[in-house]
Amino acid sequence: MTSPPSPAYEGVPPTIEPLEVPIGERGLWRRMPKKVWVGVGIVATYILVALLAPVIAPYDPLLINPANSLASPTADHLLGTDQLGRDIFSRVLYAARVDLPIGFLGAFLPAIAGTLLGALAGFYGRWVDTVIMRTADVVQAFPAYILVIVLVFALGQGARSIIIAFTVLAWVVYARIIRGEVLRVRDLDYVHAARVAGLRNLRILRVHVFPNVINQTIVYLPSDIVFATLALASFSFLGLGIPPPTAEWGAMIADGQPFITTNWWFATVPGLAIVGLGLGLSLIGEGFEEALRG
Repeated sequence: MTSPPSPAYEGVPPTIEPLEVPIGERGLWRRMPKKVWVGVGIVATYILVALLAPVIAPYDPLLINPANSLASPTADHLLGTDQLGRDIFSRVLYAARVDLPIGFLGAFLPAIAGTLLGALAGFYGRWVDTVIMRTADVVQAFPAYILVIVLVFALGQGARSIIIAFTVLAWVVYARIIRGEVLRVRDLDYVHAARVAGLRNLRILRVHVFPNVINQTIVYLPSDIVFATLALASFSFLGLGIPPPTAEWGAMIADGQPFITTNWWFATVPGLAIVGLGLGLSLIGEGFEEALRG
């Protein structure tokens, strides 16, 4: 699994070589490597499982049965039960309904905000660039995880707080990447020709510049979803994420840690669920990069 540019959300993102193929080029999707479709299949399976969890899950994920706690896998409980007698298989399925939306929103919202702000900063320059980039410097001056913890404590535990914290922190990476691409593209001949033709700046940015720089966001986004999902699991593992008794993969790993030598599947299966999602998203990101480089 390919990890996102390191360190994620901290420091200045590494220099990324320009992607030469516009995302809207005809026939691009037919040239996508097979790994993209494998990754799409994996992610689509996760989404389908999340949508159909109420149908697939044999038990209510919150149903407690202390008399049947820490049971081994059987035909009735495919992955056994936890320390409160809750069905682990059902909880793993329902956890996808929590982790996937937060992971995707935790990456999509900063991607949208950062891409727009980076494009404005790079294209207009001057005070617009100064305000946006100095704000980015202030955000990056704080240690990433400490800032997220502070925001979660200030806003309260829950999905909304985590998504807001991710957005406040992660837009900076997209803004810096897109700003650099816009600075490269805005001085090309076709942009100068559009200016000479009398087109308005906003139209030039939207029609002639933006489609040629959005590739970087598309390539980075799958890796960022992986990071957001892992961050959510990490905070839930530490007790700072989704509050109990909601089923969440990171919280399930934390609950299963004391029983790793006796009921190893309790913590292992949620961990494998995170790894599988990360693998699918990484294949999509790598395939996009290969295709967009032509």
